[in-house]
Amino acid sequence: MSVVVVGLNHRTVPLDLLERMTVPSSLLPKALADLVSREHVTEAVLLSTCNRIEVYAFAEKFHGGYQDIRNFFAEASHMAPEDFSDHLTGLYDADAVRHLFAVASGLDSAVLGEHEILGQVRTSWEVAADEGAVGPVLNPMFRHALEVGKRVRTETAISRNITSVSQAAVAMAGERLGGLTGRRVLVVGAGEMGEGLARALHGGGVSEILVANRTWERAVEVATRLGGTAVRLDELPQHIAEVDVLLTSTGASSVILEHGDIDGIVGSRDGRELLIVDIAVPRDVDPAAGDFDGVTLLDMDDLRAFADMGIRERRREITAVEAIVDVELNRYVDESTARLVAPLIAQLHGRADQVRTGELERLTNRLGELDDRQRAAVEALAVGIVGKLLHEPTVRMKDAAGTARGERLAEAMRDLFDL
Repeated sequence: MSVVVVGLNHRTVPLDLLERMTVPSSLLPKALADLVSREHVTEAVLLSTCNRIEVYAFAEKFHGGYQDIRNFFAEASHMAPEDFSDHLTGLYDADAVRHLFAVASGLDSAVLGEHEILGQVRTSWEVAADEGAVGPVLNPMFRHALEVGKRVRTETAISRNITSVSQAAVAMAGERLGGLTGRRVLVVGAGEMGEGLARALHGGGVSEILVANRTWERAVEVATRLGGTAVRLDELPQHIAEVDVLLTSTGASSVILEHGDIDGIVGSRDGRELLIVDIAVPRDVDPAAGDFDGVTLLDMDDLRAFADMGIRERRREITAVEAIVDVELNRYVDESTARLVAPLIAQLHGRADQVRTGELERLTNRLGELDDRQRAAVEALAVGIVGKLLHEPTVRMKDAAGTARGERLAEAMRDLFDL
């Protein structure tokens, strides 16, 4: 059996394909139920963010698990497997665990060292736990991944300065406009990412922050906390006509601002420039909106390019982070190895103890003439013989745990000792 990760991320796939594969949070429970119902998948966590869509699974066999997950992606996205298979990455066992640790550490993010991914990993695991999709294999793996992410951010400077997609989006907008001081900004979406955008704007010299969200109460909550003003989502056109910058990151499954919507808005702006930064995946704004005069539209591809130019200082921390990931990977492998073989070894020693005590009880009458010291010596001799006989099998099982040889030895031990 194998731990596997199969998926697509910003390094392997273009944005237009990634957004077609994204699974919205509202569909995660159904998606997880689908995954663990498949023949080779026993446990599953689905991580779907603006940078990646990945399934971490405990599978009967790597190739069978890979096939099941690929088929899941095809059915969930209504795409033929051949349309995305060349972009899929697949890793198993230690490489899969290392990848998760690197993701949690921010090494595999578009914004190197971003802290938002750690919360996204936690949330994905918690949803899977709530749906009963994880168990004794993925639970400790994700718990350890969160520990690695926290340790990396405590012991290195990987998260110094711009440390989130939201911060990077605001910084990119500021660079494009020569600063945001005195600008009016509309933030659409008040989820984790949208609130991050508003928080990054707060105190940055903007003249006004407007917050729109599908749920009015959430828009009011975020706007109040950050000194902004909540506006209704159905009033977007009139507010976009008045602001300088539109920042959007909702969880909508399709665009919320069509080409025609922007066309009508542009006509009412009297030639004033409008900057749109759309970091939603799938995108909130029709990509064709950038074709209008006076409209600049930036998306996640632009954000990645912007982030790449500003990470020289944090790149120096990569070696230190990778060293922590390697140390933690070795610790995880040791701990998981112990977890795998401990029950079987305990059963073996328990069976041996049953035989030892049974034989001593059977010979009670013949040992009745022994005094307490002699009886203790006989019992110690029996314990010592059992211990020496089981020592080598125990060591070999621990050394081979987690390998194909270990599985063969475990199966043989179960058959030989009826465990």
